[in-house]
Amino acid sequence: MTDILKFSIPGKPEYVGTVRLAISSLANCAGFDIEAVEDIKVAVSEACTNVVCHGKPNREECYEVDCEVGDGRITISVVDRAGGYDMANYQRPVLDCDCPKEGGLGLFIIKALMDEVDIFSEIGMGTSIKMVKYLSRI
Repeated sequence: MTDILKFSIPGKPEYVGTVRLAISSLANCAGFDIEAVEDIKVAVSEACTNVVCHGKPNREECYEVDCEVGDGRITISVVDRAGGYDMANYQRPVLDCDCPKEGGLGLFIIKALMDEVDIFSEIGMGTSIKMVKYLSRI
């Protein structure tokens, strides 16, 4: 059985922590270990921060966070309906130099922490980041 939770979040930085805590609580209840919960928290924070920093300048605009828990996984989607960017211009950050450029690490971090990541973005239409983390099989 899969449970679905949906959040509508004002595009203000002070609510990123609220989303982070809610999703980490769900992941904990779903049986993820502390390391996986921490990975999920950081990935969700990065996705929400991207919306707040790169989304529409009107901070009253809301974005959506949907979470599906079940079938041995958690799936989190962060969707905004403003801004957007050209994925063809995304450059993976260079981390092996003495002076890496600032910014551009959010998507890299999300991809490193989650098991599956799908990103869809269109300028003027918004961005959707879907992240999946599977329960460890022991």
